[in-house]
Amino acid sequence: MAILVTGGAGFIGSHTCVELQQAGYDVVVYDNLSNASEKSLERVEAITGKPVKFYKGDILDRDRLNEVFANEKIDSCIHFAGLKAVGESVQKPWEYYENNIAGTLTLVDVMRQHNCKNIIFSSSATVYGDPAEIPITENCPKGQCTNPYGWTKSMLEQILSDMQKADNEWNVVLLRYFNPIGAHQSGTMGENPNGIPNNLMPYITQVAVGKLPELGVFGDDYDTPDGTGVRDYIHVVDLAKGHVKALKKIEENAGLKIYNLGTGVGYSVLDIVKNFEEATGVKIPYSIKPRRAGDIATCYSDATKAKEELGWTAEFGIKEMCADSWRWQKNNPNGYED
Repeated sequence: MAILVTGGAGFIGSHTCVELQQAGYDVVVYDNLSNASEKSLERVEAITGKPVKFYKGDILDRDRLNEVFANEKIDSCIHFAGLKAVGESVQKPWEYYENNIAGTLTLVDVMRQHNCKNIIFSSSATVYGDPAEIPITENCPKGQCTNPYGWTKSMLEQILSDMQKADNEWNVVLLRYFNPIGAHQSGTMGENPNGIPNNLMPYITQVAVGKLPELGVFGDDYDTPDGTGVRDYIHVVDLAKGHVKALKKIEENAGLKIYNLGTGVGYSVLDIVKNFEEATGVKIPYSIKPRRAGDIATCYSDATKAKEELGWTAEFGIKEMCADSWRWQKNNPNGYED
């Protein structure tokens, strides 16, 4: 039986494919390549020595999804596919709601028609909104999301939870990610955004490699130690391993489970810049810009539940995240186009 990985050619998806294959699972990737490269899957194959079956398709395309399920024996789905830029979602709410919500509804409907009722959903710490407590546990109430991207994650959590309550044959694991950075230690795989990066680390590495002139830091007047936003950064390989652990939990007929995946440590934007400079010896020029719509001051996790129930903890620290991000960018200044 195979695991369907939607969005499997993307940053987190491709790293998860490596960990799945190394754990002995067969992988089928479904991706429309709107923010990913098929070359990432060639790198997965090079690392694991195993082929990756790939279907190019959109999660809104019911016929194409039916084709995948008709051709492959899919046991479970890890669902990454979705639009994911916070700022863009504020500008393009309709596109985010249509793609993320209608696309997931289509996927889940096709799954149940083919009697595949195991899903791991790629959710986000954005569902906590401006969190009621720090560090954030899974019992922290979901908040008023501060952007449409966050609302799509929150709404999809509700939809998947309701489906599981209505039909207990479903196993649904909601993984709330904090901020994934880093890259595979081989330096052959990493974050490869199209156009100007929306996330902090690829922006820093593109400044380091000379593709961008300086880093824009959005806001230095938050209620944090240095005024810049504080986040919980997690190495993408640790995050990928969390999905393998979640799959093991599904194999025990998990029902509905929710887990935070983070390190439990908060770093400010300027902390990341400093750690990157120390890890790589490369200076990062930056300038302070106005706050971005939808951003909050502080967000970091308590990941105790994942440790106790999944046997998962983050292994890599901030220096390794920075060094691995830099190795990838330095070796591949133009990402997968090199």
